Amino acid sequence: MEIRRFGPGHRRPEGPPGTRGVSGQQIHQDARGTITELAFGPYAVVAPHTNPNTTLFVVVSGGGWVQVGEERARVGHGEAVLWPAGEPHGAYTDGTEMRAIVVEFSGADDAWARDVLEVVPGDPILLRAAPAHVDRAEGSLAEPHAGPPAEGYDNPSGEPW
Repeated sequence: MEIRRFGPGHRRPEGPPGTRGVSGQQIHQDARGTITELAFGPYAVVAPHTNPNTTLFVVVSGGGWVQVGEERARVGHGEAVLWPAGEPHGAYTDGTEMRAIVVEFSGADDAWARDVLEVVPGDPILLRAAPAHVDRAEGSLAEPHAGPPAEGYDNPSGEPW
């Protein structure tokens, strides 16, 4: 088990050029993306900037403002904003404080793959997508076992005891 610490005492100044009044701590980073905690003080700003990655800005306490392109909206705790890859975006506070978890996915968006196979429970399209004819399979079930062997687990059939 690995415990990652963040929050007060673990933050450092964070953000792209033009950022002020914001501190943060990276919680995790790997090939799939990055997760960071950001703390905005009163009148803090992450200046509008672009990023090649799709990002989710999740407000966990307080509130402020977010911007995507020319559109601005007030956000509060319990709300999340999607910042699309390549779109100018930013965030700021107007006298309040705000804390957010930022989840930055590697790459742009997987929208190109969403319609390849959309699985919706109960959707009859899944029945239509099945092949019209399936050859009969051959084989049999493994014989049932009375219990595990006396000397531990060593099942050559690969089936659980």
